Amino acid sequence: MSPVTPLNRPGDASPRGSSLNAERRSRELAELADGTEVDVLVVGLGATGAGAALDAATRGLTVAAIDAHDLAFGTSRWSSKLIHGGLRYLASGQLDVAHESAVERGILMERTAPHLVRAQPFVLPLTPLVSRGQAALARAGFVAGDLLRASARTSRATLPAPRTLSAVETRHLAPALRTTGLRGGLLSWDGQLTDDARLVTAIARTAAAHGARVLTRTRALELTGDGARVRDETTGEELRIRARGVVNATGVWAGGLVEDVRLRPSRGTHLVLRAEDLGRLSAGLHIPIPGETNRFVLVLPQGDGRVYVGLTDEPVDGDVPDVPEVPETDIGFLLDVLGSALDVTLHRTDVVGAFAGLRPLLDTSGDGARTADISRKHAVLTSREGVVTVVGGKLTTYRRMAQDAVDAAVAARGLAAGPCRTASVPLVGAARPSTLAGLDVPARLVRRYGIEATAVHDLGVKHPELATPIVPGHPVTHAELLWAVRHEGALDASDLLDRRTRIGLVAEDRATAEQAALGAFMQKA
Repeated sequence: MSPVTPLNRPGDASPRGSSLNAERRSRELAELADGTEVDVLVVGLGATGAGAALDAATRGLTVAAIDAHDLAFGTSRWSSKLIHGGLRYLASGQLDVAHESAVERGILMERTAPHLVRAQPFVLPLTPLVSRGQAALARAGFVAGDLLRASARTSRATLPAPRTLSAVETRHLAPALRTTGLRGGLLSWDGQLTDDARLVTAIARTAAAHGARVLTRTRALELTGDGARVRDETTGEELRIRARGVVNATGVWAGGLVEDVRLRPSRGTHLVLRAEDLGRLSAGLHIPIPGETNRFVLVLPQGDGRVYVGLTDEPVDGDVPDVPEVPETDIGFLLDVLGSALDVTLHRTDVVGAFAGLRPLLDTSGDGARTADISRKHAVLTSREGVVTVVGGKLTTYRRMAQDAVDAAVAARGLAAGPCRTASVPLVGAARPSTLAGLDVPARLVRRYGIEATAVHDLGVKHPELATPIVPGHPVTHAELLWAVRHEGALDASDLLDRRTRIGLVAEDRATAEQAALGAFMQKA
């Protein structure tokens, strides 16, 4: 396993440091308003945009990265929280996409973010709805996926081998499964993120540690090859950001800033359930969708008393909303698939939350293909004005997408830049697994903050009132909210509840936590 060392805890290394906060934002936005020119302007601060900012900054380029809302406001916070190895793409013959996914998974798990990505076991239950032929095909797929892991040089210690389970072993890992006709199960492993929005925050802070100006609440109104006209959404003031190169990483909204970008957005919906309703799962579940040979509903334990269940893959027509709504038809569909395999009956009232994300799929087919069948391969497009747009892809391959986008910007604008370094640059909080295991703090904090968990924990030690949970039954503490205000760029309560933590996924919990979130801004000093 490649060595990982801590990078830029608050106050470390870079003259600017990795901490993002309101004061830093105001200062750096003022610098740009005064006419400071940067080498690269990145528009969009999801995973790909934040990754492009980090990529450019680590090549020695000056960078400004903006978003109309917040870090991970769009698609990057609505994923399945999985770092996929590409098995689905292998099954559909997309060998290049599958290999790229496996490589990027290994980079995250072993080099850049071992604190945020861990091995997650999954069980595919062999129920009467899964024929022996389908089981054999799935078993062969998991073996092929393990070969893909090996080809990507990800160690066996990082991702264990797949194997067949007995019915007893299957029920032990997933007690809620229906026993009638259960023949056993297939165990496989993949990478699971602690939180996709936390990954984006870590990428953005690492970019900031390397000198990038990371500016949320800054909306791009117009893009040109040499910069953008933008609006500070906190004041309403407009300004011009001057840049030698521009990268449009706004995902499903990319076509609104650059002409001739054709997308076919696809909606993926997830349900939020209470863990106790599913018998405290020890593994995730792949539940086959009836009538489909290579699509599954995923049941994903989160470790915070919640379980996510997803996902759908439905085309979205018309205007693209900032926050997609979840149709009742999606909820009913997911509950029906769960009911095909579980011994517990789940009703609509058991769904305590739901969320939907929009995938920015590039439309190149023109043949009306299902969005589920459109390739997840990304594309980098350069406009006549020299604006580089990156679309398609998926969360797992954000780093490679960012690399290709910056390569294109460097080529289009003749920028003097070094080679890409991000495959070996640890994100904020990263450290060797042995170092992380030795921290004398709660394991949950280590999974969310890595080496910085000690500093977060110390806030609660010094001020015991900060160590208490914000919401009964949910582990997030007041100290974590304060940390997000001081170091993670949170500017309002929604940043805290909906992205730095995921309390807001359950409306009842969000209402309980609202006052505590507002209070964090009162005690930030």
